[in-house]
Amino acid sequence: MFSNLYRQCLIEKHFVYNLFPLCKWSQCFASTLPELVTESSIQSVEEPENHAIKLEQRFIYPEFLPDPKIEWRNPIRERLERQDMLKRRSQIEIPEFYVGTIMAVTSFTPHSASKKNRFLGICIQRKSCGLRASFVLRNVVDNLGTEISYHLYDPTIEKIEVIRLEKRLDDELFYLRDALPEYSTFPLDMEPEILPENTPIPINTTQVILKPRPWVGRWERTDFKGINREHMMTLISDKMKMQIPKHKKPWEKYDLMKQYRATIPEEEQKEIFAEVYSQLHQLELSKKKSKRIRSFVKPKKTG
Repeated sequence: MFSNLYRQCLIEKHFVYNLFPLCKWSQCFASTLPELVTESSIQSVEEPENHAIKLEQRFIYPEFLPDPKIEWRNPIRERLERQDMLKRRSQIEIPEFYVGTIMAVTSFTPHSASKKNRFLGICIQRKSCGLRASFVLRNVVDNLGTEISYHLYDPTIEKIEVIRLEKRLDDELFYLRDALPEYSTFPLDMEPEILPENTPIPINTTQVILKPRPWVGRWERTDFKGINREHMMTLISDKMKMQIPKHKKPWEKYDLMKQYRATIPEEEQKEIFAEVYSQLHQLELSKKKSKRIRSFVKPKKTG
């Protein structure tokens, strides 16, 4: 009796998942059988021919994807948060940016005389998902390293500007705290650099030089590509050099379960972006239209 029911559930798995959306058993059942939802999910999220879904959007809008940790997942909360994020994006322009992008954020603050504060710096981290998505900007102001963390969908943010759109070699740049100040110093009145449309995002391959120890982190034990390792090795002792191999974990690249837990299936990404693609596309079109209107200058009559 149970085997027949289980076989029937395998055939009509999508129906079972919709029938028990709040049941933890159904969520585990869906996560253990990803191959069964491939055809149905792809057919259900097909978009018109002129609006193909691009999976590169997971790099532009990473906050729309759910948390990779399964124990923190909640489909109902994630869908409600995506609706709130789209409403927020209709009120404020949130541009495309990455770790390494130089940005300026204008926010309301009661501690400022003008009730507004504008901070410019380089993005050294971008983390979390949903309404908890945040990023950190760093700049050296008056010879003092300053960092401010912003929530991406914070209602107190009035404007987000991209000054220089580029990527770095690493996913986070916390080692800039121990690097020479010139790598984190940017003028507060820096003019925006306009990148031509449909051009690839430039990658900054700068390798920073660290200051003498002590450091905030044990950077010699990491594999960050943005650090000049030859110079870094001259700043550490022989004992620290001997401890480096002990902290390496080369077996992790063969840990398939760790990679599975840290990734989101492609079918699930397509389903999520199919849900929000039409509204994101309309927001992009309206943004481009408003830019053209602002850039148009009405010709004057000459006598």
